[in-house]
Amino acid sequence: MPLSRRHFCGLLASTGAASFCGGCAVNPATGKQDLILVGAGDEKMIGLREHPKILAQFGGVYDDPSVAGYVASIGGRLAAATETPGLGFTFTLLNSPVVNAFALPGGYVYITRGLMALAQNEAELAGVLGHEIGHVVARHSAQRRSKAMMAQLGVGLLGVAVGGPSSQLAGGVAGLYLKSYSRDQEFEADMLGGRYMTRAGYDARAMATFLRGLRASSRLDAKIDGRSPGEIDAFNITATHPRTLERVRRAVSRSQNRGGRQGRTGRDDYLNTLDGMIFGDGPEQGYVQGQKFAHPKLRFEFTVPPGFTLRNNLKRLTATSRKTGATIVFDAAPELFQGAMTAYLENRWARGARVQQLERITVNGMPGATAQLRGNGPKGSLVIRLIAIRFNARSIYRFLFAASPSAMRSLSAALQRAMYSFRRLTPVETKRLKPRIISIVETDPGASPEHLGRRMAFTNFQRERFNVLNGLEDATQRTPDGRVKLVVRTR
Repeated sequence: MPLSRRHFCGLLASTGAASFCGGCAVNPATGKQDLILVGAGDEKMIGLREHPKILAQFGGVYDDPSVAGYVASIGGRLAAATETPGLGFTFTLLNSPVVNAFALPGGYVYITRGLMALAQNEAELAGVLGHEIGHVVARHSAQRRSKAMMAQLGVGLLGVAVGGPSSQLAGGVAGLYLKSYSRDQEFEADMLGGRYMTRAGYDARAMATFLRGLRASSRLDAKIDGRSPGEIDAFNITATHPRTLERVRRAVSRSQNRGGRQGRTGRDDYLNTLDGMIFGDGPEQGYVQGQKFAHPKLRFEFTVPPGFTLRNNLKRLTATSRKTGATIVFDAAPELFQGAMTAYLENRWARGARVQQLERITVNGMPGATAQLRGNGPKGSLVIRLIAIRFNARSIYRFLFAASPSAMRSLSAALQRAMYSFRRLTPVETKRLKPRIISIVETDPGASPEHLGRRMAFTNFQRERFNVLNGLEDATQRTPDGRVKLVVRTR
């Protein structure tokens, strides 16, 4: 017979485990009796502890007080509409081009400027913030953490609960609840987010329109990267928020007040706020320009071979070839090393591995070292080429080339050219590197998405990028007010 929450709370008390319990109480937002082993104070401490790590991982705070303040004001209105307005929320706009949003325990809510660029109006942004607020108010992170703690309380406690051996069950429970939110939790967050949007005066249907735009953006990203539409980008919000359009619409329908007036969308204020915001990589992250990567702050550049798709993941760059399966990884050494580069490569970077063909090299006047080793990948054996280059007294940069033996032979010359393309930028070259920005423009009545797409600061998929950025589903659709978002180069 299944164990009820009330029975389980009693079981915790009878076994002495209730001291772990932050409360088996009815949640005022969901109306459910939740088993929470993490107290509200502990949630605040978790959020406070993890907040600096999030900032480091996602490029820090976007340095524009007016935009950040705009986001915080929307979040504040939504938080005031919750059942726990005194909880205390912190809303942070991250300086990251990826499209993502998430929340930490204790009321820390994050969105990226990449997500802001994709939204079409204030209501869509409010829908994202409301959804994350819903996760916090429903204490989904605390529930997930509590279930993991339950799994670790011991075989004896779970054995009493299920009436038999439980070591295998414990591992399964812990593994399950340390993953992304469940579909039920996503549905609950959508319902709560829609409720708070409606109370704050927004049109809750914007949650569905944003999700539709998000799916279009994910499909286009897959097309640009050469991935199949079903391959989920681990850095995108869709990887951690498993939602469907039908479920979001159903959640919004349940959350809205029947017979109430339609809420606001706030398109004008939103577009005015976006005007001039950095789009894509910023100077702190460096710029991907087709096959080339250039970093104005660190003052270097290099070029990968044709057929490789570059992706900037802040801590490292990766370039992959769909045709050959080869991979290039570029990053900075995590620690200082003052010795010879051959010693660094053999004794520090590849310590414990059997390296072959270790030799000194010079790359555009910079001392370096290279070596080769063998490894195994998902599809068989790999040849791995390591290159370490001393850029200055404080920095060592590294390339890792990995491919099957046959692909490595065919790519050998191209990869060597990539290695020797690494060079320092002059002050003049550094000054020329500018970020792309969002520009809000009024369109002529006869301007088509095809024509407007040609004004986008990209060399490929211009029309498709324009349509996704402006929430247009086909080439004949128009924006509701004649104002559109363009991505342009700063002068």
